[in-house]
Formats: sequence, C-alpha cells, structure tokens
Amino acid sequence: MRAVVQRVSKASVEVDNRTISQISHGMLILLGIKKGDTVKEAELLAKKTANLRIFSDQESKMNLSLIDINGQVIVVSQFTLYGNCKKGRRPSFIEAASPEEANSLYQYFIQCLKNEEISVQAGQFQAFMQVTIINDGPVTLILDSDEL
Repeated sequence: MRAVVQRVSKASVEVDNRTISQISHGMLILLGIKKGDTVKEAELLAKKTANLRIFSDQESKMNLSLIDINGQVIVVSQFTLYGNCKKGRRPSFIEAASPEEANSLYQYFIQCLKNEEISVQAGQFQAFMQVTIINDGPVTLILDSDEL
C-alpha cells in the first residue's frame, strides 16, 4: 500500500462539477493499493499517517501530528500510484489491486483513520475526480507499507 501525503491548508474533490469533499487545515492522502495488500498494511499506514509529525509547532518546527492539531483528511483512491513506467511510454498497472479488493481496503483505511478520531472525507472510488489542493509548505511525503 502506498500513500502520497500532502500537508494542505485547503483541499477539495469534485465529481461531475459537484464538490463531494472539502477540508481546511490537514492532509490530502492519495492512496494506492497493490495486489496482495491486506488489512495489516491498511492499519499500519493509517496509524503512521495519523501520527506523522509534519505540522508546525509554536517554534515553526514540524513537531505535531494530525491528531495533535485536530486536522482533517481527504483520502483519494489512486491506482496510478502503482503504475510501472519501465517499459515503453505507456504505464502498466498490473501491480494495482483489482477494483473489488482495492475498494474494500480503501474503505477499511478510511475507517482506521476514523478510529483515530480524525475527521475524514473521501473521494469517490473509481470516479473521474478533480482534486484541488493548496499544499502547505509545500510538504509532500511518500509512504509505502513495504518500507515501514
């Protein structure tokens, strides 16, 4: 499981010109799920993101977590995070989980964040979305459950 975590001052998701999610101060998480991922990876990644100290304290040091600041999250499913561009010019997505498997783990990841008492919103699984962010910093990190 792979997550691109962006610290944001604002973020929103639109589907068919309708805003379905909108937050202020917090994180936008693009979440990719690969074949073979399990609830174990979802739990590990959710715990890591909830406690990741990327928000500034009073001394402007990245010392506070999402939990510490009572921040909000939007989680967007992003199968293209497992796009392989090694051969040719067109990415291969054979490492990405099937839609059924991915949606189940996507929903579970969201629930894991909610269990940490975080305000969570989501994109729409398998929809064409317009994601708008104001990246704060900018701060962008890539987390991979294989490397945690």
